[in-house]
Amino acid sequence: MAAVAGAEREARACAAFYGARGLAGLVLSCLRCLRQSAGSTTKRCKDKHLEEALKLSRVLSKGLQALGEAEVQPLLRCVLAFQMEATSSSSSFQKLEQIVTQLAVGKEDLLAREVGVLLAGLALQGEVLSPEDLQSVCMFMEESRPGRQHWRQNLAPLLQCLATTLHWVLQSQPAPGGTWGYLAVKACLQLFQALPKDVAPLAWSAAGKSEALQSLLGLLLEVAWGKAPNKDTRLLAGTALSMLVNTAPQPEHGASAMLALFQLPDQGELKFGELAVQASPVLEPDGLEKLVLTRGLLTCCKMDILSCQLESFTHQACLLLDVVFPALCALTREQKDCHYYCFQACALWLQRLRESLPAVWRLMGTRVLAQGTELLEQLTQLVWDNAETPVEGVSEFIHSSFRLLLEIYHLECQHFQDQERPLYQQMLQRVVSMPWQIKARYVPLCAIVPYMGSQQVLDAYPDLPQHLLSCFSTNHLCPAAAEVYRALVRQQCAERQDGQRGTEAALAEQWALRWLPLLAPALRSPLPILQSNAANHLLAWTLRQLPAAQEPLAAQFSGWDTASLRAWVSLLKVQKSVAGALPLQGEVLERLSCCLGAREEGIRLAALGLLCCSPSTNRPLSGTEVRLLREFLPLNLNCDSSSFRQLLQAAVRKVLVRLRDSSLAQLRGKAPQGAEPGEGAGQLAQAVGFVEWLLQLGITSLSPGSSYQRKKTGLLLLAAILETCTDTWSPERKKGQPPRTMAMLLSYARQSGCWDFFSQPNLLALLSCLQDSTNEIRDLSSELLVRYFPSTLPEPIILALFQLAQDTLGSPRVQEAEAGAVLMKTILQKSDSGTMKSLALQAKAAPMLPNRGLCFAQHLLHVLQEQYAVACQDLLQAAATAPMHGAIAALRRCLLQVPEVAASMRTAELAQSWQELLTRLVTTTRDITSFLLAALQSQKGPGADEQDMGNAIGALIALGKGQGQEEEEEDSVLLSEEHSLILTCCWVSVKETGLLLGGLAERLLAPALPAGSQPLLPLAALQMAARVFQEILLRCRHWGAVEGCSMGFTKFCAALLNHPDVELQAIPQTMLEQGLEALSGPRSSSITRRAAGFPMLFLCIVSGEAPAQARPLLTRCVRTLLALATTALPQDWDQTLDLPQVCALHVLQTLVRGAGLGGALLRHATPMVALALQGLGSPCWAMRNAAIQLFSALTSRLLGQPRRRVEGCPMEGVSLQAFLGQHPKLGAVLLGELGTAAVPVPGGLRLHPALHAVLTLLAQLQPGADGPGSPSARFLGPLLGLAGSPIYAVRAMAAKALVPVVPLPRRRGLLLQLAQLLPAVPGELRSHNTVHGRLLQMRALLAPAPGTSGLSAEALRPVALQLEVRGWLLTPAQRCPLLRAAFLQVLALLPTSFSPSFAQSIRDAISTELGSLPPGGKPGCAEPQVGSAVLHQTMARFLCSEAARLADSEWISAVCSLLRQPNPDVQLAILSWVTTGEGGTCEELEKALGLTLLESLGSVLRERRDKEFLRLYLEALLHLYRDPSSWSQEASRKLQGSSAACLEMLLHMVEAECPGPDLLFQALCAASLLLAHRFEDKDSTLVERWCMALEECSRSASSEVLRLAAACSLQTAGANVVQRCRHTTCPSLIPMALRLINIGIHLLQDEEREVRHEALGFASLLQQDPSKPLRGSCIFVQDNVGITGLLQLLLAEFGEHPETFNLLVQHLPILDLRGIVEELEAKKAASLYREDEPNSFAEPAVLAQQLLPVLLQLLEKVPADSSLHAAALRWLAATGPGVLRDLRYCQHCWSQEAAACWGMKALGCAKLDVAVAVLLVRARLVAQALQVLGESAAAVPGLGCSTQELEQELELVQGLLAQNGLAPTLSQGHVPAESEPPSGAA
Repeated sequence: MAAVAGAEREARACAAFYGARGLAGLVLSCLRCLRQSAGSTTKRCKDKHLEEALKLSRVLSKGLQALGEAEVQPLLRCVLAFQMEATSSSSSFQKLEQIVTQLAVGKEDLLAREVGVLLAGLALQGEVLSPEDLQSVCMFMEESRPGRQHWRQNLAPLLQCLATTLHWVLQSQPAPGGTWGYLAVKACLQLFQALPKDVAPLAWSAAGKSEALQSLLGLLLEVAWGKAPNKDTRLLAGTALSMLVNTAPQPEHGASAMLALFQLPDQGELKFGELAVQASPVLEPDGLEKLVLTRGLLTCCKMDILSCQLESFTHQACLLLDVVFPALCALTREQKDCHYYCFQACALWLQRLRESLPAVWRLMGTRVLAQGTELLEQLTQLVWDNAETPVEGVSEFIHSSFRLLLEIYHLECQHFQDQERPLYQQMLQRVVSMPWQIKARYVPLCAIVPYMGSQQVLDAYPDLPQHLLSCFSTNHLCPAAAEVYRALVRQQCAERQDGQRGTEAALAEQWALRWLPLLAPALRSPLPILQSNAANHLLAWTLRQLPAAQEPLAAQFSGWDTASLRAWVSLLKVQKSVAGALPLQGEVLERLSCCLGAREEGIRLAALGLLCCSPSTNRPLSGTEVRLLREFLPLNLNCDSSSFRQLLQAAVRKVLVRLRDSSLAQLRGKAPQGAEPGEGAGQLAQAVGFVEWLLQLGITSLSPGSSYQRKKTGLLLLAAILETCTDTWSPERKKGQPPRTMAMLLSYARQSGCWDFFSQPNLLALLSCLQDSTNEIRDLSSELLVRYFPSTLPEPIILALFQLAQDTLGSPRVQEAEAGAVLMKTILQKSDSGTMKSLALQAKAAPMLPNRGLCFAQHLLHVLQEQYAVACQDLLQAAATAPMHGAIAALRRCLLQVPEVAASMRTAELAQSWQELLTRLVTTTRDITSFLLAALQSQKGPGADEQDMGNAIGALIALGKGQGQEEEEEDSVLLSEEHSLILTCCWVSVKETGLLLGGLAERLLAPALPAGSQPLLPLAALQMAARVFQEILLRCRHWGAVEGCSMGFTKFCAALLNHPDVELQAIPQTMLEQGLEALSGPRSSSITRRAAGFPMLFLCIVSGEAPAQARPLLTRCVRTLLALATTALPQDWDQTLDLPQVCALHVLQTLVRGAGLGGALLRHATPMVALALQGLGSPCWAMRNAAIQLFSALTSRLLGQPRRRVEGCPMEGVSLQAFLGQHPKLGAVLLGELGTAAVPVPGGLRLHPALHAVLTLLAQLQPGADGPGSPSARFLGPLLGLAGSPIYAVRAMAAKALVPVVPLPRRRGLLLQLAQLLPAVPGELRSHNTVHGRLLQMRALLAPAPGTSGLSAEALRPVALQLEVRGWLLTPAQRCPLLRAAFLQVLALLPTSFSPSFAQSIRDAISTELGSLPPGGKPGCAEPQVGSAVLHQTMARFLCSEAARLADSEWISAVCSLLRQPNPDVQLAILSWVTTGEGGTCEELEKALGLTLLESLGSVLRERRDKEFLRLYLEALLHLYRDPSSWSQEASRKLQGSSAACLEMLLHMVEAECPGPDLLFQALCAASLLLAHRFEDKDSTLVERWCMALEECSRSASSEVLRLAAACSLQTAGANVVQRCRHTTCPSLIPMALRLINIGIHLLQDEEREVRHEALGFASLLQQDPSKPLRGSCIFVQDNVGITGLLQLLLAEFGEHPETFNLLVQHLPILDLRGIVEELEAKKAASLYREDEPNSFAEPAVLAQQLLPVLLQLLEKVPADSSLHAAALRWLAATGPGVLRDLRYCQHCWSQEAAACWGMKALGCAKLDVAVAVLLVRARLVAQALQVLGESAAAVPGLGCSTQELEQELELVQGLLAQNGLAPTLSQGHVPAESEPPSGAA
């Protein structure tokens, strides 16, 4: 602050000095820029003002050169003062250095003197430099030439000051997370770097030896060895020491000094040149000091020092190879919590070796990395180990490590002319042997390609394209796989160009041969992740490299199916981004329009991206692009995908930027790129009109009756408009700022009557969103209001908002109270001091306070205190009318989220007032928390249980109702509303209290306060807040409250632990000690069960430690918990209480699951895993339960958090080798458990409780590479031994765990070994369990991993031969059915490896076994065998799989024959095989099975033997005929004669029976399938019944399964029925078509996406050209397009039918408008259980707008159609009078002053919005009906007005409503004619 004051003082003096001189204007302008920069809080603002000052200084410089030094001096002093203030910002300091250098041209001596005067006060002899002084030293040393000169002249005092400062910092430890020590070390580093020649004599010359430098060296050693807890500071100290070594005059001296540093722990004294430092007792090595030295040395040490010979070694040795590399290897093994820096050091070592290769060759005389040398083996292993360690942020290090290793190897081979280069092949073989899911394999693959060539790599790795395709389905593997693809393609092109100068077409042809089979399926894939990754990572790069590749790609995507369109759009988008323009005409336009209306979001977004993208931002939109956008956007506002909305906004933002930039170019007189001559004015009008239309579209989407999805999209569109098309400058944004000439475009648009962004209707629309029930809508609308709208809102609106906020703060409903908090925050931000005085603030002194933020906070605190007083009197009344959580939330938002409030807290004059207010706030929250928690604890204190809490609440309710304690209400299973009111009030208030206190600590303890001011939160207040947190977390039992409070507590602890005040640091430390003491001590109740927050107490405290620190609290906590958990259990424990050991396990589990600790817990992983495994064997159930939870949490942490898996995407994981490399000690723990379990126990079974957990952990790993001495080999023996376990679960899990242990190349040998161990004859069978376990292991090893094809048939041939010898295991000679089934499952995995004779014997054995089964499935033997059903089902599935694989008629016939047999096991197996699609698709088999099922359908429906069987039967039938084209004439013949009966039985099942939703789904869909293929005129009765069933199932009250059944049925048969009705001569069928279309309209508005998507099939089929065959290449459309299509179909095909009008008007709901308004006027207390506004997909108001043009066109047909005339007249008579009354009521309500009282509340009422919107639509229809009915309408009673009078009244009401922010519509005013929106777009 002193610097700020000094700069301001100098600025005033400078302004006064130049005030009357000739340069006054320029100087004052420059000073203004400097002041604005100093006062700005964001970097962009500072830089902007300094840039202006720099421009002015260049002009000033010329004038100053003519002046004397005395006349220039004030300005230089002033700028230097600002420069001293800016030392915390490097960019600002550099700009100011440029300014001062510019001003001092010709007067450099004056500048040097002024800098000397400025800096002289910093380095006073013996003074401790403050952090600000250190920052100044650093900046002037680094960036200022005069500054460096000054420090060169004052080197001795500077060294002394730095030594004094660093000594003081290490002794006092001011702040764990502070920067004091870091800045001191940084100053040393920059001193050694900037002044090496001046420092060198002080260290290396006996005559110039400096005691200060010697002291500084010792202090730097203390920092490096851990005296400073900050890891970054220690690392910087290593760099500083290396920089000091660089000052050595001879490289050998520097190398000797560095060697001494590495050997320091073994020596008593360090000899560093002429400096000598004794090894202090404080130098206790922790292992990190080696990393500090190594990284520092590799970062900046000179090359000649690293590579010079070390004299103390007997051989030719240097630092780089013989000192640094061994240290690096040791670090990688030991420092598990510093992976990032170890990887960095490894990459740096390789880089330095690459740079110093010539010097090292000269020193050694031989190759460094010769084949077979220990160095090469160690280095290769080191790089591989690093690559397989999953650490975030190190990928670039790993990439560079492999590249450098291979480059060094290549250079050495070249230098020494060595042609043998086996390293390449070894590395490639290792890559190939690893599973494709391991990310580490792709990095070396990229590095190998340039050295081996693309063809050699692809020949050695033929599965690479398929593996790359799998990688593109997995997000974290995609970038690595893309790099491999690019490397290979680049190499192929380079090879082709080197070998023969081929044309681009030839290169593209060669590319297509290899890569088109990879890219084309990926772009056509239905998997969004695969398609997107292929388009983004592969396609764009490919077309930029090889533009000619576009042609073969386009040929692949010429179809009209969904997959082709998806790929085609992606191709065109990339093509447009590369080429710039794309003509939209002909087939391209037709296909693009089709894509814009497609059902799949990905296709629509890709098509939208194609419209919006452009290589240059000033290319205008064509008329076609604008038209397509205007058609697309209104139909895509209510999409329920969040990602779709975000991408839609991004696309629209691109469009707006293009419109803005092209318009500005037109206004500046420049023709924008791509514009045609003479089109400027039209394009300008088109741009302005489109933005205006888009603005209105966004505003109309914000009405309360709109769905959440539409509101969110509307707000996103508004945000895009306001940030693009206004001149609001956002300092926090790096990009996207408005152009400087934006005012020109705004002026033009406003002259045209457009772009009134901040009009009152727009303001009211956003204010209505502040009352929304969702946080997202409220916060986004508030952000738009605050950021873009005028700084002060009109006073009447502020007053109305304030009243509404007051009311909603008192609501018991959490959403309404939160809305009130947002309203309060918005009012504070959008009002000024004058408005604040008009508000009815409750605090008497509040209006007199000097700051409106303080005034407002005072008011809210007063409200909170009043509510607390009410609660103390009657908690039930307070919970219902004045709950405290709303006021606390409002305080939190106003104090923490308003920048002006934060700024006022930092002003000195307001500090006292803020301190008093905040202290009272903390005291109030403490009282509230204690009161609420005590109220819920009854009379029994903190040990109360759930029943006691219920009794306490019951007593509070009785007290609130005035009942005595003796009056007991009748028990109820459900909580009463009063009970819920109190619970909600208590828990939400407690949660908000935690969030408030934590946020306050974070905000108020972070910034620097004015000099001399007291802290805003004094120590006593912080201690009070700590007790509040402690009380909440120890006594609260509501997880939501605990979770919310813990978020605040973590911020609280972090703020305290990283504060320089030791007393503040001690608060969380003391709480941790108290918690550990309470955990281990005796207690009377269960802490962890009775207080869910107790473990969170520990998590929050240790999470608050700075990540860069050593985390002493975490270490202390974990060690104490481990010691407590391992203590022996008492002999007699009370099982109703939690044991301390159990509590410790639960706390450890919470710590492990805590996201904030990250990898910090991994150093404790091994003892925690051992503890969890030990706990699994505890005799105490609670201990075992806690142990399994801890083990589960540890597994997730050790293996990495599971990534989100997309359906159809393969799994990924960590290899066993990498896992054991990261945790070497853990491997011994796991191996010990396995070894103990695998040892046979004489005399019977012995249980191993931890065994299953170990096996589960191993099974989640992936196989690794096959290397010598692999640590995973030790696991093989114990796992193989577990094959004989008597427990089935152990055998099964051991088989799964075996997979990651066996590398892929060794799998064949192990399979052969296991096969040979199987008994060859029955007499060799000794143990059924062992044989079964080995078969399970073989099955696990044979099963191909996802994305791979497994071992080849040829490789498995020896294994198959061994199994053929043991074929008896499948025959009845083997008595155990489970063994036979397991053997058959193994055989099923290698069917192509057997000889034909053995394959026939398998078939014979299966036929014999299944053919001998009598009906019912019981075998012929007297007693049923256990497992026989499993055997028969396995055999049936095997038959199905072989029939599908071979497509052999005999096998297919056998399967169909089995399906006809009434054996339930076999039938169920076949049916389930069909439905799960296990065997892929075989058309012949599917056709035969479908015919068989149709043939037996009638008998199955008649028998009804089992509901589950019938459901599966119908599901299989529907699956086989899922494609309509699969139905054939033969299928119809199979049903000949029984079709009607089957349909009758299915419909009867749907209508009269209650089979359950799943079976009803299948029955209705099966009936629809039959109906679709036999609809004749005589079936009208069946069709009628089917329609009624669909109507019943499609009701919104029906379950989702039934609505889905109706949608699927509609798609299956609905379109056929409607098409038949369109062409029929029987008019009685038309009502059925209308009913089906009506069902479709209902289902297309369903809240479930799956239901809508199925119904879209029906709408899409009906939109096809009737002349084309139904379902022929049908493109499914989007739901809104589907509704529009159905409405157009009704109008075109059935418009003359009277039922059409009646059917459509049923979609206009009739709401009681008067009742809704009266409810708003009545100020009733809100009910907790009041029904929320529905957030369903259906939007009556929007649908009414869509229906309006269709209904108006139907009414136009009235004069020509008598039946339609009668229908319209009946509707008018029923509706007209009510509409007229409601219109007049609206006019009465909104034309009075009384509406102001509830008008703001009405803005957020969804019911009112829908009622008004539908009323206006009805009124428009009534006016049209009056006109077309003519004289007939005059006779309607209650309608005493003409059409003209009604339209005038309607216009008046619409105007009144619009003034009050209701019923916004897309206005056509001021929008150019060509920009009119499409009809019905709402």
